[in-house]
Amino acid sequence: MRAYAREGSLPGAFSIYTRIGDSGVARMNNVARPFPALYPILDFACVFPGGAPDVQSRWSRFRDLAASLSAAGVMLLQYRNKLDADSLVAQDCLAIRAAAPKMTLLLNDRVALVSPAGWNGVHVGQDDLSPAEARAIVGPGAIVGYSTHTADQVRDADTQPVDYIAIGPVFPTISKAGTSPVVGLEGVARVRALTRKPLVAIGGITLENAASVYDAGADSLAVISAIFAPGRDAACCAQEFLRLL
Repeated sequence: MRAYAREGSLPGAFSIYTRIGDSGVARMNNVARPFPALYPILDFACVFPGGAPDVQSRWSRFRDLAASLSAAGVMLLQYRNKLDADSLVAQDCLAIRAAAPKMTLLLNDRVALVSPAGWNGVHVGQDDLSPAEARAIVGPGAIVGYSTHTADQVRDADTQPVDYIAIGPVFPTISKAGTSPVVGLEGVARVRALTRKPLVAIGGITLENAASVYDAGADSLAVISAIFAPGRDAACCAQEFLRLL
């Protein structure tokens, strides 16, 4: 297991990681804790492909998902909502946090909502606020993740105030429109050598190809449709990934 050292202050947080070798362990408040191998992304459009239900049904669904995933052993969860206003997303965040008080929760893009919601950090992309701008808002104790799609972007990200770097899409994906070209397993292996920060692979990852992505050098696998697609039992799917990894 690839592992990292960090001192954290927020509940569930990992703080800033330093790679300490394949045989090492992560330390958080003197407790061994590796960077989670599974990184589910709760995407609003994936969970509600037909559009939003009434708010009570919406928040009930989010609470059920968060609680069941936490019970299944998921340590880290990102919430991505590209559709709704901040006011509604903020309420979503409160519902998720209440259902999973010990889980590390990261919000996609909505940097200003992280602290008020009691979340642990933010994930930003190439077209969002810069990592430095995000860090200035969430503070030194929060987690900042950053999306990359090329080796040059990984090199740049390695110099930024980010705690982990996401690379992808590894495989073709339908979970996000307008994605960058596929990097493949070779791309994951190539950028693994460019950073000592945790590397999160994303894009088209399924139970069938997950082990190959992990073996290519990813420390964590970001999964969307394979867990949250309609008709799936998210907790059971997450457990299958956790058993595999």
